[in-house]
Amino acid sequence: MLLVSLLLVASQAAAQAVPQPQTMIPSPPQLAASSWILMDADSGRVLAEHNSRERLPPASLTKLMTAYLVERELNQGNISPDGLVPISEKAWRTGGSKMFIEVGEQVPVSELLHGIVIVSGNDASVAMAEYLAGGERPFADLMNQHATRLGMHDTNFVNPTGLPHENHFSSAHDLALLSQHIINDYPDHYRMYRQKEFTYGGIEQANRNRLLWRDASVDGLKTGWTEEAGYCLVASAERDDMRLISVVMGTASSDARAQESQKLLSYGFRYFETLNLYDAGAVLNTPRVWGGDKNELRVGVDSSVVMTVPRARDGELTAKLDIQADLTAPIAAGDRVGTMEVRQGEEVVGERPLVALESIEEGGFFKRLIDQVQRFFTNLTRGWFE
Repeated sequence: MLLVSLLLVASQAAAQAVPQPQTMIPSPPQLAASSWILMDADSGRVLAEHNSRERLPPASLTKLMTAYLVERELNQGNISPDGLVPISEKAWRTGGSKMFIEVGEQVPVSELLHGIVIVSGNDASVAMAEYLAGGERPFADLMNQHATRLGMHDTNFVNPTGLPHENHFSSAHDLALLSQHIINDYPDHYRMYRQKEFTYGGIEQANRNRLLWRDASVDGLKTGWTEEAGYCLVASAERDDMRLISVVMGTASSDARAQESQKLLSYGFRYFETLNLYDAGAVLNTPRVWGGDKNELRVGVDSSVVMTVPRARDGELTAKLDIQADLTAPIAAGDRVGTMEVRQGEEVVGERPLVALESIEEGGFFKRLIDQVQRFFTNLTRGWFE
């Protein structure tokens, strides 16, 4: 492997006589909740957690997956926002929180999606499950397939509403991961999560996420409550180009879930920052390629490299590139050729694959012959010094 080290941020001037103290990071806050997690939405780094993978009843946080699947279908063009959904008696009779749709109505998809996200309508959730999959059970199967695809390994859905069932569970970690996809995969749809009220059929209902009123940086996502689950809240906030996701499960009241979520968000914004280290397509190295129509390959990353680190300690960041030795043509653009490891001091804070940023075709006969001779002597010489 070819090892290359890159200094990410220039060090302070050598003439500075007194070194600046590092930012002190306190322990994360302890919350009055069964389970919680704080995650950066861009880097995915977990900044605080407690029992985050414990399988718990998610109550109406379930509807995050219900909404995600509707958004996915809309984004892929499989359904239209104006598409009319027939309301069955089963959807109308579903208990718990309601959007107050009526049997026999034809309700636009966009209205039902707002009813699911903003006022947590169980009736709207069942109607969409019937529209997309023919019923709650096949829709739950679809939910679980996507949960597996997203890496939600501590989740199993039985219905689209979150109404209690012994085999219906999720975890704070999984719900944070799902929220990360909602925010990043479908940003246009995510705007509705900040809406404070929703009116349907002349009935106005308020979003139960109290943080939307208390903190201007908060713009989502979803509340939940059942006797089994307690009061739960998935929240997200953005400040200075940094977005955090908090999940709090099993608190004692609606006010408590807001207060505990605020503690997590304040901790993350106060003591951490998210940095864009490299843009997608940035050339990080040009290693030798043997037997190709070019002698050098442009190597880099195919997506932005974003890292979340303690504040005021970006000067400690370095990146090490482990690039495959003896690269041989042909090489296709996008082929993985190594790994980039990002460190803060001695701590590894992230890894990313290194890929070929261009294709290199196989060279002609004489070019390959010359390269074989050169590679032989290069490897031989390298062996003498190792």
